[in-house]
Amino acid sequence: MAFESNNFNVVKKEKLNKGEFSVDCLVQVEGAAKILALSTDASISNYEVLNGVINFAGCVDVCVVYLSEDGETLSANACCPYTSKFEGENIMTGQKAILNVKVIDCEVSSVSADSLRLVCQVEQSGQLVSSQEISSIKTDDQDVCFKSEELSIIRFLGEACEIANISSEIAPRGNVKKILLGESQVMVRNVESGVNFVSVSGDVVTRLLYLTDEDKFESTYVNESFKEEVELEGATRESLVEAYASIKRDNVQISVLEGEKGGVINLAVPVNICVKAYEEANALVIKDLYSTCNEIKVTTSSFDMSKVCKGEVVESKIDGSLTLDEDKPRIDKILFVGGNSVTVSNSYLKDGEVFVEGIAKTYVIYLNDEDNSLNSVQIDIPFLISDKFNVDNADGILSVDAIVCDVDVVAKKGRELFYDAKIKATVNYCFNVLSGVITNAEVAGSYPEKDFAMELVYGRAGKDAWDIAKEARVKEELILAQNPEVVFPLSEDTGLVLFYQMKK
Repeated sequence: MAFESNNFNVVKKEKLNKGEFSVDCLVQVEGAAKILALSTDASISNYEVLNGVINFAGCVDVCVVYLSEDGETLSANACCPYTSKFEGENIMTGQKAILNVKVIDCEVSSVSADSLRLVCQVEQSGQLVSSQEISSIKTDDQDVCFKSEELSIIRFLGEACEIANISSEIAPRGNVKKILLGESQVMVRNVESGVNFVSVSGDVVTRLLYLTDEDKFESTYVNESFKEEVELEGATRESLVEAYASIKRDNVQISVLEGEKGGVINLAVPVNICVKAYEEANALVIKDLYSTCNEIKVTTSSFDMSKVCKGEVVESKIDGSLTLDEDKPRIDKILFVGGNSVTVSNSYLKDGEVFVEGIAKTYVIYLNDEDNSLNSVQIDIPFLISDKFNVDNADGILSVDAIVCDVDVVAKKGRELFYDAKIKATVNYCFNVLSGVITNAEVAGSYPEKDFAMELVYGRAGKDAWDIAKEARVKEELILAQNPEVVFPLSEDTGLVLFYQMKK
């Protein structure tokens, strides 16, 4: 009696343990007398999955807006490399990962005449994506009776990444003396699958801060929508797809071109778009089996596979306020805000809604008329936003990427700051589906041959022909052929007569 393997693959997504690490940044400056604003962002350049560990590397991009000893407002940029890792017994070579890093805090540790040192705290999180082989069996043995079923499964098709260059032209207000700060953020709005490609659309939001020839601070938001097709062999229109986008700020190009009709700011933002595709398929497996000649020991196993839901976008206005400490100079005029960031601290599903909690941050640079000084203060605004999010299972893995835009701060009474902005968040979700299958079958012994020509079998109410045939160790066809008047499943206890052909 022979059983052959009939294995198939399913996808499994698992949450990686969240952690934190520190990155030291050395920024070259020209005699910094006062730090006005810090803008930071973290990105990942590469990762490697090995047994027990995921090693990854990237950099923290820093922009410092500061006041020089000569009273000039300047800015300096630095790209600070780092390495980190995830560890776990479930991590195996060949698996894929979705990794995310976010700067949650950054402080100036020391300042010298030509440099300043920062210590940035970076949060790491992510998901592990694996294609798991599930053991199953098949047989063509004539003495084995089996029931088959089409088991709905979810398989990983593959991944692909591509860089899209998003360009803009901005007409500035006045002649640009210098660009002080450029903060670019990206969000994915919609993901659709096609034949061998995945279409990703989203928004790139950039805040530019610049100084004019009249030494006036000006700022503007640049919103660019994009739609890119990422080639992914094997994808179909029915594929389940998800996409993640990121920007390495160090690669953003900002230039100013002067012309006869005024200057133009050229902005080029490279967006790294990574997509993953999955498919729902059917695997034909044996649901139940028995032998008419041998006792069979059957082993069954359960397994999890992940169902990927379509991503959703949550948008909401947020607001908050801050009262200056008594030792801070009063606010006579807000010059600009910069160093805008948002950190998601928690997200969850409840009663058909998704909730996103976090903190939005910005620096407010203002003028004090009494001593004609430039000063700055950081505002931290806690927020909670929500929207409808109906899913079949609320115990899955929720991941949220958020950006902040349209930041506005006004001052009242010289000491009160009122903040409002818009939070845009892309929500991705998956949950596990539990299933089971027969993984192995072994012959445990032979049944004695039947030495009689007729047998009376009693079938209990509710039993079908398969159940009775399995108990009697005969083929289901024999039950049906010799009892044509009986309706299955049985409505009451019924005696069935079986006739056998005796061997000579």
